[in-house]
Formats: sequence, C-alpha cells, structure tokens
Amino acid sequence: MSTLSFRTSEETKRKLDMLASEKKRDRSFIINEALDYYLALQEWQIAHIKEGTKQARKKQFASDAEVSKAFDKWTK
Repeated sequence: MSTLSFRTSEETKRKLDMLASEKKRDRSFIINEALDYYLALQEWQIAHIKEGTKQARKKQFASDAEVSKAFDKWTK
C-alpha cells in the first residue's frame, strides 16, 4: 500500500471519525471503502457514456415507441 494525504474540513473529519467508530474500523478503511465505491461508479458511468456516444455516432437511437415504453415504465 502507499500513503496519500489530503486536506478536508473539520466537519468531514468529524463525520469520518464518527463513522469509523460506529463501524469499528479505522479512518483508512472508511476512506478506502468510499474511494473504491466512487471510482467504480465513475468507471461505470464513463463506460456507459462512451457506449452511448458510440451508438449515437452510428445513429443507433431508440424509436419513439421504445422511448414511450420506457417513460411509461418509470412514471407509473
């Protein structure tokens, strides 16, 4: 493992310490858990954006019926 240091607000440090105490873990564990989650989410989003861009360049768009069906699914 390597060491990384950064600055944060006292409020964030307080919340971090409180969470670490509640989970009976140290700060490093909580920070690594949060970073792993954030990085995985960003990787997922970037991959989907790239795929969407690739499809758009190929003019592979959803039909009006497909859009309506998806909209109906999420608005009920």
